[in-house]
Amino acid sequence: MNYIYSPFCTSAFQAVSLQQNTPTIEELRSKIDSIDDHIVALLNERSRIVLDVGRLKSGTNMEFHVPGRERQIYERLMNSNPGPFPNDALKSVYREIISACLSLESPMKVAFLGPKATFSHLATMQQFGLSAELVPLKSITSVFEEVEKGKALYGVVPVENSTEGVISHTLDTFVDSSLKITAEILLEVHHDLLSRTGRIEDIKKIYSHIQPLAQCRNWLDSTLPGIPAVDVASTAVAAQIVSEDYTAAAIASELAASLYDLKVVRSRIEDQVNNFTRFLVISRKGCDRSGNDKTSVLFSVKDEPGILFRMLEPFAKRGINLSKIESRPFKKKAWEYIFFLDLFGHSSDPDVAEALDELKSCCQFLKILGSYPRSM
Repeated sequence: MNYIYSPFCTSAFQAVSLQQNTPTIEELRSKIDSIDDHIVALLNERSRIVLDVGRLKSGTNMEFHVPGRERQIYERLMNSNPGPFPNDALKSVYREIISACLSLESPMKVAFLGPKATFSHLATMQQFGLSAELVPLKSITSVFEEVEKGKALYGVVPVENSTEGVISHTLDTFVDSSLKITAEILLEVHHDLLSRTGRIEDIKKIYSHIQPLAQCRNWLDSTLPGIPAVDVASTAVAAQIVSEDYTAAAIASELAASLYDLKVVRSRIEDQVNNFTRFLVISRKGCDRSGNDKTSVLFSVKDEPGILFRMLEPFAKRGINLSKIESRPFKKKAWEYIFFLDLFGHSSDPDVAEALDELKSCCQFLKILGSYPRSM
């Protein structure tokens, strides 16, 4: 008997064999359900252990929330993650797990520069998760006062934008405040143009905070020339105004669109692609070393020849990297300046401590605002 080889027969056999070995959709979904059941069981087991830790802490007067410990958890999990689940998503998942577990130990109240749906609100949710009690306040000063009085455990305030620079009011408030910086948050900022109708031809006026208006200046000039832009207290206030005006638009976040039932006319209209705002987390107590820290310092120097060289030399000769230096007029004395300095390292590190002590010798005053884990 003669056999004729045919590649089509081989392919057909392989297809039938593969079909027989491939699980059905129902079988795969059943596996997912089983895994989800295990995840829920493990989350509850984790929660019970967290409650045990909380009881031990309360008996020894230990802080129930330790920012450095959170960073260690994120770094360990992300370094050991084999994929394909992405690290960014893994961190977001664990942010909510940690937030929920902390809420079991003690309600964590966090004040932020409101109202809701602002970028400060987004940054606060990014740092503390949805299980924390997030309290919007009307001013940066109010956020400081809420934490100073013990009404909130933490506060979140903006300090600088990569496009428009420093938020001067935040730096000024640190001068007389005893609060410490315990964390920093880097939020990638995207601005959307929002309206009731979603049609660009209906727009006769644009509302937003002064910072987003500046960050979208070129786009507005080229796309909507001649349309007046009105500066208001926040992007959320802008969205609220536009929710009642069919001829207006707001530059705000995607969260604001959802909260105020607005449509996106154009998304991501910021002029700079890499547009980040840095926020600081403030508290009444500082942080222990995490191993990857940043220290912020506020100081004023004597006005004398070579003073700028002398204030930087202690860090240069010890190889300490300075990530930021900003000068501000000292409001209490005319023609004197305060410097805001960020450096890599913890104030308890020997080299950093020596450098700060040497800097202090040429300062009129020096205040360590805090040493805290660097943003991941």
